[in-house]
Amino acid sequence: MKKSLYKICGLSIALLCTATSAIAASSATPKICQGLPTYAQLKTALGTAQSQANGGFGLEMWASVVNRDGFVCAVAYSGADRNKQWPGSRLISAQKAYTANAFSLDGLALSTANLYGPIQPGGSLFGLQHSNPMDPAIAYYGSPVRYGTATDPLVGKKIGGINGFGGGLGLYKKVKGKNVIVGAIGVSGDSSCADHNIAWRTRSNLAGFNVLPNGVSAAHDDGIVYDANSVYTGWEHPNCGTGGEKAVSVAIGAGQ
Repeated sequence: MKKSLYKICGLSIALLCTATSAIAASSATPKICQGLPTYAQLKTALGTAQSQANGGFGLEMWASVVNRDGFVCAVAYSGADRNKQWPGSRLISAQKAYTANAFSLDGLALSTANLYGPIQPGGSLFGLQHSNPMDPAIAYYGSPVRYGTATDPLVGKKIGGINGFGGGLGLYKKVKGKNVIVGAIGVSGDSSCADHNIAWRTRSNLAGFNVLPNGVSAAHDDGIVYDANSVYTGWEHPNCGTGGEKAVSVAIGAGQ
């Protein structure tokens, strides 16, 4: 009788653990993120993008996706484990995604690279970088073991934060022939210029979200506008000059 009771109890515990695991797995992608790139899609797209020549240092990367309300939907890395990328770039990737979403519309996209010039002292948006601050309680919550996994502690939360250098792009879909913003992607882990190139490639790799929006660059998109004289007028960004990032940007249509 005791053995049977132990078996029943053991089975009940096993079923409870299985159910709990299933609930945890299903909660990894909140309902508010439906219709956006999944963790698996983001990780694959990022890995493919990072493996190509992007200029910069050739480092491994972090990437985040947010929905239109700024809630994090996925966080992934390209390296073999979470320690193969700059640890600080995880939060920066989420911050970049939040920024690109926060300042882009259906008819006008601003990449984080586009914001570099305007937020410099004397620029038309100086001070913007101090608005919408990052929430430290959310930013540093949860076990590091889960960083960059399908259950990253940031998923389902709004981290906030404004970033003004390359790596953040709006995510757009075509709806009845028109561009509609549905969220944004942020990438970090290398020079800011390489970050932009990798973000551009990652977005291009995400089927259904590789729509080029209208933007402020000469190409009328959200590509990076490289500065020519260290005087940041308009939407310009410095040339990082660490490994041919500008040439890559031009070659892949990500800037000029």
